[in-house]
Amino acid sequence: MSTHPLLKVEISQLSIAERIQLAEDLWDSILEQPDKLPLTDAQKQELDRRLERYQQDPMAGSTWEAVKQRLGFPE
Repeated sequence: MSTHPLLKVEISQLSIAERIQLAEDLWDSILEQPDKLPLTDAQKQELDRRLERYQQDPMAGSTWEAVKQRLGFPE
């Protein structure tokens, strides 16, 4: 699927904040129809593996706050 050249020019003229918002809006529109986004068998297996690992030790992972701090995101 190719993007119309005019659309690329229009997007490039948006501010960074506007492009981020556009990306979020696009993602939200995809999430409104989760049945249209099928998982592969490999993805299902990975999700099952992660769920099993979490159920074995729910405290083994990191909180979202800890991940953001480790990546240097502002508070």
